[in-house]
Amino acid sequence: MTEQRFQLYAATASGLEALAGQELRDLGYQVRVDNGRIYFEGTMHDILRANLWLRTADRIKIILKTFKATTFDDIFDTITAMDWDQLLPMDAKFPVNGRSKNSKLFSVPDIQAVTKKAIVSQMATAYHRKTRFPETGALFSLEIALNKDEATLTLDTTGDSLFKRGYRQEKGEAPLKENFAAALIELTNWHPDMPFIDPMCGSGTLPIEAALMARNIAPGLNRHFACEAWHPDNAKMADELKADAKTQQREEKLDISGFDIDGSMIDIAKLNANGAGVLHDITFKQIAVKDFRTDKQDGVIIVNPPYGKRMGDQKSVRELYKQMGQVFKPLTTWSKYILTADLQFENFYGQKATKRRKLYNGALRTDYFQYWATHRK
Repeated sequence: MTEQRFQLYAATASGLEALAGQELRDLGYQVRVDNGRIYFEGTMHDILRANLWLRTADRIKIILKTFKATTFDDIFDTITAMDWDQLLPMDAKFPVNGRSKNSKLFSVPDIQAVTKKAIVSQMATAYHRKTRFPETGALFSLEIALNKDEATLTLDTTGDSLFKRGYRQEKGEAPLKENFAAALIELTNWHPDMPFIDPMCGSGTLPIEAALMARNIAPGLNRHFACEAWHPDNAKMADELKADAKTQQREEKLDISGFDIDGSMIDIAKLNANGAGVLHDITFKQIAVKDFRTDKQDGVIIVNPPYGKRMGDQKSVRELYKQMGQVFKPLTTWSKYILTADLQFENFYGQKATKRRKLYNGALRTDYFQYWATHRK
C-alpha cells in the first residue's frame, strides 16, 4: 500500500476550496478544484504529507471506487468484486457511513448495510472465515455517497478533522476552528514582517495560526492521523515527515498580538499558544476594544466579534461594532478584516467595506468584511 498510487481529494468548507487548492499546488501537486473538494493523486507518503501540511482543509480521502448504482445489487456486486483483503487487515475496524442525494436509492441505513455486507462477504471468502470479524484493530472509516445514481466509495485517512491541531488545551464559548482561522489569515494581505492584531482573540486561535504560518510550523505536527495505524511503514513514514518538517521551521521576529476584554480568555489563549509552541511569538493582553490604541503602522487587524444571534444580544453587539468603527477609523495604514453573520454590520461600523466575501463558519453563513489600508507609511 505504501507505493500504490491513489485518487485522492482534500475536503474543505464551502468557499475555501481555492485556498486549499493553492496549498496543494505549493506542495507540488496537480489539482482539480471542485465544490468542497480538491482532487489530486498520490502515494501513502503524499497522503501523510498533505495531512501534515494542509492548513485550510478538513480531511484527506482516498477514492476507492465510483460506479453507477440504481439497485442494491449494483452496490453489492460492485463492492464484493473489490479486493478488500488487500486493503483491510482481518481485525480492521471499518464503520460505513452513507449519504444519498437525488438518487433512486435513498434509504441511507440500507445503503450502509448493503455496503458493509458486501465487504464482509468478500473478506470472509478471502480470509476463510465464517464468523464475524472482531473489528478491534486500526480504524478504516468508509463512506458511500450517492449523487444522481452515481456512488462514490471513499476511505478517510485523517481521523479527527484537520482543524484539530492538537494544541488546544481549552476553548472559549464559540471558538473559530483552526483551519477556518488559517483561511481568514490567508485571505488577508498580511506578511510575517507586518504587525498583526486580533483585538477580540478569545482562546487565541487567530494569533496562534498566524504565528504557526509565519514560522512555517506544520499544522499537523502535534497530532496523529488515522492512516498512521494502518501499517508500521506508515507510522515510520509519518515520523520521518514530522522530523523533516521540524528542520523547515523558521525563527522569525514577529509582532503578533491578541487582546480580549475577558482575562480568563487571555489565560486560555496563553495555554493554547504554549501548546502550539508559539507563546513567545505572541503578546496577549486583557483590554476592551473601546480602549484599544496603537501607534504601529502598516498592520493587519482580524477580528471575529460575537454575532449577536440571540435577539437580546444584538443591541450590545451592534454597540460593539460601532466602537470598533470609531477605534479603527484613525488606523488608515492598517487593513482590517471582520467576520460576522450580521449582514447589517457596515451600518453600525460606520463605513462600507472595500470588499465582502461570503464564507460558511460551519453551517452559518457569514460575511468577511474587508477594509483595505488607504495610506502607507
